[in-house]
Amino acid sequence: MAKIILHTPIKDEDIKNLKIGDIVYLTGHITTCRDVAHRRLIEEKRELPVDLKGGAIFHAGPIVRPIAGEKDRFEMVSIGPTTSMRMEKFEKAFIKETGVKLIVGKGGMGEGTQEACKEDTCIFCVFPAGCAVASAVNFKKIIGRKWEDLGMPETLWTSEVDTLGPLIVAIDTHGDNLFEENKKKYRKTAEQVYAEISKQVGFIK
Repeated sequence: MAKIILHTPIKDEDIKNLKIGDIVYLTGHITTCRDVAHRRLIEEKRELPVDLKGGAIFHAGPIVRPIAGEKDRFEMVSIGPTTSMRMEKFEKAFIKETGVKLIVGKGGMGEGTQEACKEDTCIFCVFPAGCAVASAVNFKKIIGRKWEDLGMPETLWTSEVDTLGPLIVAIDTHGDNLFEENKKKYRKTAEQVYAEISKQVGFIK
């Protein structure tokens, strides 16, 4: 099977045929964007200082350090995903307003994000947790930083990345949700196992 690599700017046709469970990689630009940045845009109605149309965001709070001997240059030390469900209440409006096409994070997201991915042609992908140092290798160059007043984790860091991944498609452009589908399967399995165990220990009063 061919390795699927998405390049920014991402077009609708690049992602419309992807399905939940597919594995993709990203080459191009990605911007870290988490709780406070979402809140500023959606609740405070502040203009986002980064153009995300056709772009990608990472729900992450990275560790960044200055490059010795180079003025105003920084490098990524460690970057892993943060829990994406914290952004759920903002994400539908965020997708619609920014035109972002790829969201990378950790864990599942909910109904609002599902609807937005279907209505505005976007995908949500999960990045394997515990790989924060290894993933920094794919961040070749930090090319911008905005809203530094928020502190290192919440700053909007825009970077050039090369084959960042593996990224597992968790919500596709059809609104299918990998985490919710798996929950249904696990519940069914749990019910079957419970019924079997109950027969074996039914004698216990």
